[in-house]
Amino acid sequence: MDELQLEYKELSKKKEEIESQIAELNEVLSTNDNVGMEGPLVDVEGYPRADIDVYSVRHARHQIICLTNDHKAVMKDIESKLYQIHDCARKTQSVSSGTLPSPSTSTAAKLRAFLKVNQVSTSSPAAQSGLQTGDIIKQFGSVTAANFKNLQDISLVVQHSKDKVVKLLVERDGQELRLELIPRVWSGRGLLGCNVVDIPLTDDSK
Repeated sequence: MDELQLEYKELSKKKEEIESQIAELNEVLSTNDNVGMEGPLVDVEGYPRADIDVYSVRHARHQIICLTNDHKAVMKDIESKLYQIHDCARKTQSVSSGTLPSPSTSTAAKLRAFLKVNQVSTSSPAAQSGLQTGDIIKQFGSVTAANFKNLQDISLVVQHSKDKVVKLLVERDGQELRLELIPRVWSGRGLLGCNVVDIPLTDDSK
């Protein structure tokens, strides 16, 4: 598990480095009359534009294309690594398919809120599970505040738990509830039919 976490951190670092490089290259394009990736490099007479550094723009565009492909590859690796991490967590907790054993009262009390539901669509899988707008999520399958990095973690659990039960621990009006959510295709968008936002570490609702 520690090795997987280390590999995930290395991939995340690589992702951030690539994004930083892309941002720097985009700045080159911005300083050249915001030419972007598609702006013309020649004037109306067909000569190289004199108001921009054509060589720098061409180089930046080429590098952005290469780095964008690298970024896509790294994101796939990150997604795969996240799945391995959560799969390992599920096995450690003696659970499968994104589910978890019902935590004891003492364990549940230690779980910190890390997500808030800000929208639930009518007749959606989320609505049918009993999830409501305003609910505070303390556990989503194998994901808790302790291993939550970003919303991609939740997306990964959902994708790999299609048509399977994902157990949730939520807080509503000061009371903790355990719900069972089944991600599936329905008449609306996505597999859940709800929207969640992460709760900052300094949020009073944690």
